[in-house]
Amino acid sequence: MGECEGVMVPSFNGSIRIEGRPERLTENPGAILLRETAERLDIIDWLEKRLHDPRNPLLITHPFSELLRTELCLLGQGWRDQDDADYLRDDAALRLAVSDRRGIEPLVMRPRDQGEELPHNPSVPDGLASQPTLSRLHRNLSTESNREVLRDSLLESTARRVRTLNRNHRPRYLTLDIDSLPAEVYGQQPGSEYNGHYHARIYHPLVASIAETGDIIDLRLRKGRAHTAEGDLDFILPLLDNVERRLCQVASVRIDAGFPDEPLLAALEARRTPYVARIKNNPVLDRMAEPHIRRPVGRRTKQPRIFFHEMTYRAESWSRERRVVLVVLEREDDLFLHHFWLITNWSPEQMEPAALLELYRERGKAEAHFGELMNVLDPALSSAPRPKMTYRGEPPAQRYPSADSFEINEVRLLLNALAYNLMNTTRILYESATGRGTSLRRFRERLLRVAARVLIHGRRATVVLGQGASELWAKLWPVLCSFEAVHS
Repeated sequence: MGECEGVMVPSFNGSIRIEGRPERLTENPGAILLRETAERLDIIDWLEKRLHDPRNPLLITHPFSELLRTELCLLGQGWRDQDDADYLRDDAALRLAVSDRRGIEPLVMRPRDQGEELPHNPSVPDGLASQPTLSRLHRNLSTESNREVLRDSLLESTARRVRTLNRNHRPRYLTLDIDSLPAEVYGQQPGSEYNGHYHARIYHPLVASIAETGDIIDLRLRKGRAHTAEGDLDFILPLLDNVERRLCQVASVRIDAGFPDEPLLAALEARRTPYVARIKNNPVLDRMAEPHIRRPVGRRTKQPRIFFHEMTYRAESWSRERRVVLVVLEREDDLFLHHFWLITNWSPEQMEPAALLELYRERGKAEAHFGELMNVLDPALSSAPRPKMTYRGEPPAQRYPSADSFEINEVRLLLNALAYNLMNTTRILYESATGRGTSLRRFRERLLRVAARVLIHGRRATVVLGQGASELWAKLWPVLCSFEAVHS
């Protein structure tokens, strides 16, 4: 490419000119949608009232509300690294979306002299918070009490939307999907370890979602080699109490083969919580299945068949016999039949085998939502102890102990989950407006991360969208404006 006085000319077409101008162009107008969704849920105000801010009020430039919005909008827009806030400091859409101030005041820029800021009022923000400010936010949020508030905000945001869309009534039944996820890291972050099952260095968080809506309602970071079910009782039982108090009347649990063990199953049965899970094959179960996995006499039908067999089974570590269902599948290209086992505390009258299998197979939707959290938002759990070596070019006068990086990484994961819930709420309203489903990635590409220009006329800022995005926004906006969250 050629360059002459700030103008760039590509070699393949000399008629093209590329210029950089001081205009208010942005690719982040979706931050305004996310801010509007957060306002409708009133979740930032809920958080600010409960989070402890240890900073001196006289020295605060960015209040917690603006810092939280900055984090959630950046994550929702796909900006996963903290120094992205420095790069996007003057982005007009983001400045409007995160600020507490009204009018066009968020867009007012103070003169800067070769990167050095002139004297100003420290209580008035000039652009987005810097990377060090966001790092201090994560450190302040990493206390046990603040992490519990962040964790509770996942359930609160979900409860508010579900109750609103259900006319201020709690649904009768909801299903909780519990699973573990690999969160891959690329360093020596404390608590991360190489996991042979995933062939990567990971954290191994435990996560819970609502099957019917896809919302993440709880999440706990664990070390990389943690077993799938490690800490499941302390995670699941309090969550069930909260869900049935604030979200629905009766919650059932759906879990994978790594979870069923005597303590968990007994605890769920004691509180009369319905559950369904897959259990791993073992020699005893294989002997029980053997008479039923022989191909039936006759020609194979065009449609592969499924056979069910009701039984009871008691493992050596179990306190009693439990209902198990043998599912035998006839696959189109397989010579031999495939089989697996489901375990449940529903009776055959309450849940017949075919319905039980259909319910369990819907775990695929939950895994898709978990995949969107980990792939679309792609949480950067990169915090590691790094002692400060210099401060403004000089050795620091005082060294402070490093924060707990494991807890900070949990904060980052919780913020990503809350950003996911905001995006999911906006997506659900969009699907309601259009009658068409969409993936979270496609939703971001078409409605959030699009080209726009911000124009100022008097005291009004106008965000001008491209034609394609504006048509989609026009369908979503009336539904979003009619959404007023009911507090749980």
